[in-house]
Amino acid sequence: MTSIRYRKLAVDGAGIFYREAGSPGAPKLLLLHGFPTASHMFRDLIPLLADRFHLIAPDLPGFGQSDSPGRGLTFDRIARSIDRFTELVGWDRYALYVFDYGAPTGFRLAVKHPERITAIISQNGNAYAEGLSEGWNPIRAYWETPSEANRESLRQFLKPETTIWQYTHGVPDATRVSPDGYSLDNFYLGRPGTAEVQLDLFGDYQSNVALYPKFQEYFRSRRPALLAAWGKNDPFFLPAGAEAFKRDIPAAMVRFFDTGHFALETHAGEIAAVIREFLGPVIQA
Repeated sequence: MTSIRYRKLAVDGAGIFYREAGSPGAPKLLLLHGFPTASHMFRDLIPLLADRFHLIAPDLPGFGQSDSPGRGLTFDRIARSIDRFTELVGWDRYALYVFDYGAPTGFRLAVKHPERITAIISQNGNAYAEGLSEGWNPIRAYWETPSEANRESLRQFLKPETTIWQYTHGVPDATRVSPDGYSLDNFYLGRPGTAEVQLDLFGDYQSNVALYPKFQEYFRSRRPALLAAWGKNDPFFLPAGAEAFKRDIPAAMVRFFDTGHFALETHAGEIAAVIREFLGPVIQA
């Protein structure tokens, strides 16, 4: 049985909750989750990798068991908190596993500290315009016209049925999706004040798109070892976004899985096997 530790660390006065497993002397892998979930999305993956890697999965500020900074949360603030978090846990060299919101968070860390990043695993974590589907159109409308009406229209993304849809859309057999994940996500989304924080982040997502050229320049100049492990039926991040990594990192490994946005819900074993295949040469290099 894998021993997983559950801890909370004060980062600039705010608590960051995290899961930790594996030997401290093993190669390090930082797992960054997305919307609307938390580190529990890695509950199946962590035991499959803990024999080989030292893993830490924090809940991003405003998510899960981490403290919420309240209104005005931005992706820059999230990245600064996670950057400081890695320093406080003593990590100065690590690989990144980024998903959804975890991607613009992790890519900010890579741009700021390229010498710290040993490899990147992007699981439906986008950095290219062609990876954004039409599902982003309501959020784009809010970027372009931040009116109250456009903000209110985004509350549909916070409804319990929408969370369930995000988990099950594109999954050939929905009975493989445990209700545990989306039920916990819906509990977190239902907490007082959470909706407004999440709507603020929808509005700020345009800052991530604005940084795509900077992320891509990092990929071209540093050529990090990169694996794109993609649920090919994702309604938000298209397969073209995975293939685009090869434009800037020709040696990037791209693997598609017949599932949706939350690929770990159905393919944790397969993704863990690919991670081992991918990181093996990187670790020994």
